[in-house]
Amino acid sequence: MPHAIRPRRLFTLATGNWLSRGYLAVLAVSVVAMFAFPDSEVGLGPMMLTAPLSFLGMAFPFGPGTEGSLAVEVLATGFWVGLLLLGALGNAAALGALASRSAAVPPRHRVRALLAPAVDNWLSRGYLAVVAAAIGVFLYAVCLSPDPGFAGIWPLMATAPLSIVAITLSGPLGSGSLSLVVFTVGTALAGLCNAVLLGRLARALRR
Repeated sequence: MPHAIRPRRLFTLATGNWLSRGYLAVLAVSVVAMFAFPDSEVGLGPMMLTAPLSFLGMAFPFGPGTEGSLAVEVLATGFWVGLLLLGALGNAAALGALASRSAAVPPRHRVRALLAPAVDNWLSRGYLAVVAAAIGVFLYAVCLSPDPGFAGIWPLMATAPLSIVAITLSGPLGSGSLSLVVFTVGTALAGLCNAVLLGRLARALRR
């Protein structure tokens, strides 16, 4: 596929089916809620829903709230909004690719076909390597380090937005071994799901 057509293909995947449109609708509601309740936890909704790409903004020393001249503040806010939009487009396109392919797969081969994109391309394999490293750092910090600190943030960020399910399930269990197992397995499954979505997107863009 020519490079000039790929942005159009990406946009089509992001808006051309019920799954991607539903995701964009939920994201739009979360943005409205963020402005309606700025001091509430729902303000994190857009960032979580557009993760993991939206978390790249944490690697830069500027974003919403950056102090300086008007131009600096506008640039910082625009950069943050741009990351959210790119994250939304990428996630919606990945969901669109998943929906469009799943319908064409025979039921008895659906599980194998669903998981294959997680390992058959460099993009998803690279992502799985990052997830494995993040979970490994977390387990080392919790099990072997005298001061684990906030080590859980790494797998949480690497496997967002689905990792929110893992932390929701493990949180009420306290700090025992069961909570550790639930969080670790949950983030690993979230990473696998994200890898499948990335693989589907990579396949769709190659066609």
